Formats: sequence, C-alpha cells, structure tokens
Amino acid sequence: MEFEVVKQDTQSQARAGLLTTVHGQVPTPAFMPVGTRGVVRTLSQKELEEAGVRLLLCNTYHLWLRPGPGVIQKAGGLHRFIGWDRPILTDSGGYQIFSLAQLNKVSEQGAAFQSHIDGSYHVFTPERVVEIEHALGADIIMPLDQCIAYPCTYEEAREASMLTIRWAERSLKRHRELGEEKSIGCHPALFGIVQGSVYPELRQNNAGQLLAMDFPGYAIGGLSVGEPKSLMYEMLEAVLPLLPADRPRYLMGIGYPEDLVECVALGVDMFDCVIPTRNGRNGMVFTSSGRLVLRNAQYAQDFSPIDPECQCYACQNYTRAYIRHLFQVEEMLGLRLASLHNVYFFMKLMEQMREAIRKGSFQRWRQEFKNKYNTAYPGGNDRESFQ
Repeated sequence: MEFEVVKQDTQSQARAGLLTTVHGQVPTPAFMPVGTRGVVRTLSQKELEEAGVRLLLCNTYHLWLRPGPGVIQKAGGLHRFIGWDRPILTDSGGYQIFSLAQLNKVSEQGAAFQSHIDGSYHVFTPERVVEIEHALGADIIMPLDQCIAYPCTYEEAREASMLTIRWAERSLKRHRELGEEKSIGCHPALFGIVQGSVYPELRQNNAGQLLAMDFPGYAIGGLSVGEPKSLMYEMLEAVLPLLPADRPRYLMGIGYPEDLVECVALGVDMFDCVIPTRNGRNGMVFTSSGRLVLRNAQYAQDFSPIDPECQCYACQNYTRAYIRHLFQVEEMLGLRLASLHNVYFFMKLMEQMREAIRKGSFQRWRQEFKNKYNTAYPGGNDRESFQ
C-alpha cells in the first residue's frame, strides 16, 4: 500500500490524498460502506461501483463464523468470493467484542466468545485474527483491539489502551512473519488503532507507542460509543496532530454527513459507518439540505425526487411519494432505493470535499455546507450546532 498527500488545505487540516493498493486507487478523504458479511445490505456490487464506492469494509468476526475463511480461500480470496475487484479493508472484530460483551470474555490472550448465531465457542487471539485476515486477502487489515464503553473510569480506559498496545505488538509480529512466509500474492497493510476512551493523555500515549511500531496507517477507534460530540472532537484534536502526515488516518465508525465534514477539516482521511444503509432501510434519507424520513405522511403526495440536486438512479427515476408508498406496503424496492440514494449521497459528499481541497476552497465549501445542511432530526425544530 502507498499513500500520497496530493493537496493540503491552508486554512484547516483537511487534505486530499491518494491511497494505492494492488486492487486499485482510492482518492481520499474516502468513505467506506459497511459490507459486514461480504455484502452491503440490499445492494449489489455493481450498484456500489456505479455509486462511486472505491473501498469496501468487511468484518473478520462475521466472515469467520459464516462462511468461514476456508471457504473464502477456496474461492480464491474475499475479492473473488464476493465479486468485488476494488480494495477491501477488514475490521478485526474488536467492535463486536464491545457490542456483544455479554457473549465475550477478554483476557491477555485475546477474546473468548460465544457465537451469536449458534452458541458455539471460539477464541480470537491477535495472532489468529491477523492469520484470518491474511487468508481473506484484504488490502488493509486491522489488528484486534479493545474498544471500551462510555462512560468508563480512567483506570478502565488505561488498562484497555495498554492491552490494545500489547495486542498490536503481537499482531505486527505475526503479520511480518506471514509476510515473510508468503512468496506471492497480496501483502496487506496492517494499521495501528489508537484507543484511550475520552482521556487525552491516554490517547496521546497510545498514539506514541503505536508510532514507534511504524505502521503504514493509523486508525482512531473507541469513539462514537455514546460520548458527546464535543468530546469526540476533543480526542481527535489531541491525537491527529501526532500522527505522521505521510500516513492515512482512519476514524472508525463515524458517519453522519456533518461529522464527516468536521472530521475532514481536522485531518481525517478515511471513514466507515453503517449509517447510510441502516438509515436507508428505515426510511431516512440524506439530502443536500438535510435529513428526511420518507415514511412520514407529509410525503404521501410529494412528487419531487428525494433530492432535486442528486443524480442517483433513485432520484432520477422515482418520487418521494412513490418510495414512501413502497415502505408503506413493505416492498423491498423502497429500502433498496433509499439505501442506494444514501450511499450515492455519501460518495458525492466525499467527492465534493476532495475537489474543494484541491481547488483551495474547502473552507468556503464547508461554510456553505453548514449554512444549507439542516442537522436537526426530521420532525424536530432545533439545529444541532457544529463544533
């Protein structure tokens, strides 16, 4: 993997870059739709490509359980198995340890967990996770880390961040061993993950220890787990300046449009989140002027497109009234169209930011976005303040 900063904004930390892997190039800032089980729910790979998706996230934990890495290896790797020839990033399963805490037990060795599918028992060590990700053949892989809930005590956060560092060392060691054993094929890039909850000094110490290991990219995990947005931004401001300018910076699990814009301004290059597709399946869509819930009665006779400024397939061919009707009668096409629109909207949002950075007009574009984009939840009267 190679990464190049093409343009640095002079009035913020925003930058436009180019991430290159054996499966293609990804212009940054970039957003990854989440294809947890090797599929972005309700959408085909062709639709994702046509929407402009260049990098896809899949999850090691879920693919380990079904269909299993052996099946994927026999198919020729994850790219061939799912029919996607563009870059793939695999998450380690660390978030699943956090979100399925009642089924897991974390120790120095790793995470012992009970499958949420059939109750079977499994153990994820840092080494085993890296081995699985190598078998999957992803372009970018993430090490096992411990994501901790909010709120937590300083001591709880410190212990989790120290465990993440020890796991990172073990992951990197096994990753290098596998690289030496592999004479041909794809050699994935292993990123380090900064943890430390909402304690700036823990985050900074964690980042410093990871920098000494010289990863080709760095992720920031353990945010958007219930903390106020002001704390999230505070943690980013504490950590991002410490990360190398010549390495990609990946903020894990963040995904509302207004957050993407602000985090790009702080210097983040990569994002992933289920928000565009999960919200689409529930009838919430994102537009150039804010969010809409198409299930609402006010759209029953609204014959305009979801977003008049959008060129996606849904907006070019269907109306809000029709898509609402599809949700009302529980037709699959409704949630497919809403999800497709949201993915397209997110891809265009990132494209607009990249173009504005390259042209030297990012701050003006950012202010115009703030002035136009209503961040209030549909039905509410308040506007959420930008940080």
